[in-house]
Amino acid sequence: MTRVLIVDDDPSTLASISRAFRLAGHEAVVCDNAARAVALIRADRFDIVFSDVVMPGKDGLAMLAELREIGVTTPVVMISGQATVDMAVRATRLGAVDFLEKPVSADKLLLTIENALKLVRLEDENRTLRRRVGRHEIIGKSDALRRVMAQVNRVAATESRVCILGETGTGKELVARAVHDGSPRRERPFVTVNCAAVPSELIESELFGHEKGSFTGAASRHLGKFEQAHGGTLFLDEIGDMPAAMQAKLLRLLQEGELERIGGERPIVVDTRVLAATHRDLEALVGKGSFREDLYHRIFVFPIVMPPLRERVDDVPVLAEHFAARIAEQNGWKARAFMPDALTELTRYNWPGNVRELRNVVERLLLLTDEAVDVSTVRQVLSGRHLTVSSGAGAGTGTLADRVAAFEREAVVGELAAHGHRMTETARALGIERSHLYKKCQQLGIDLKAERTQS
Repeated sequence: MTRVLIVDDDPSTLASISRAFRLAGHEAVVCDNAARAVALIRADRFDIVFSDVVMPGKDGLAMLAELREIGVTTPVVMISGQATVDMAVRATRLGAVDFLEKPVSADKLLLTIENALKLVRLEDENRTLRRRVGRHEIIGKSDALRRVMAQVNRVAATESRVCILGETGTGKELVARAVHDGSPRRERPFVTVNCAAVPSELIESELFGHEKGSFTGAASRHLGKFEQAHGGTLFLDEIGDMPAAMQAKLLRLLQEGELERIGGERPIVVDTRVLAATHRDLEALVGKGSFREDLYHRIFVFPIVMPPLRERVDDVPVLAEHFAARIAEQNGWKARAFMPDALTELTRYNWPGNVRELRNVVERLLLLTDEAVDVSTVRQVLSGRHLTVSSGAGAGTGTLADRVAAFEREAVVGELAAHGHRMTETARALGIERSHLYKKCQQLGIDLKAERTQS
């Protein structure tokens, strides 16, 4: 049954429109002013809203603007007995799905609601398709990946919290999306937040939202990620980097299922499934006191470990060919194949940046190749990087100082690639100051500009 909200200050209009909808089997709720309508829409669920434009106090266009400002996506049809072209244009720009002129026949009302709901369903289907194809595919055939997907299939249909562990670039967000897509929440929003990328002074507003005027620069109300993901899933990436003060507030939300926007005066109930991910050792962070133990136990219900690419070597050729096809299609290039020995050479590389690094390397290979990718081009691109050595190989030659320097250089280059050459994240991963990392790169002869260009 479709729930319809009808907003009009004329009692006879409310009666006639609501009667038409009820006779057709819809549930109709009536409201005689725009301010109360906004409160009803925020507190309850409606499939569609029909609203008059000209009303005392707040008019229909102002109501529509407020609904869009607070993030309400319910389709709204505007009705007016004083319709003008300018009024219709303004309503359309504010997001109205249709504009009707009074008087409106029952047949026209029913046709309008049918068309509007079809449009909403089509948009939802398109969003779902865009979410499930293309860059969100999990590609591979290795036993390690099969074990991960078995865990995803087991936990997806539940409401259990999932913590996805793994090195940077292994595809933790893809696993989170797979959990969401396999869940009863699959038709609802999937919202992501990278806790390491949001400044500590802004993360509360990012997650919980804020009211207009609650702090300098808060020019309008902002819905936080938890509210945006209501009914769906919120993915907290790199949760190990969340500030301590925010950890306490997140714990309270997970315990009580409600939040307060910054500057808000009442709690807001949210129904959001939380998935978390980190490349850090959360147990070690708990031991050092930088991550709350009670929050750890709240999120660490069902861990999934995403294996590094070096532990799923069988997937390297599959991924390389998949990326090559996608990159060629995106750029309008002709398809390029890989020679067998080129694929073998790719499997010998240790992939410190994991799948993300592999995609970058494949794109570079295609830029350097007009025909099939051969082994010499692969060696050119991977030159100077760490190849997996056989079990009988030695640990290098030269003096101890030379070997230590070589090891340090390899470690720094690997971490730079793994973190997208972001110096702050690389320094944090290596446990050194950012300024020290710059000095270390100079000492080891690492050309940061050249490294970025290669990646």
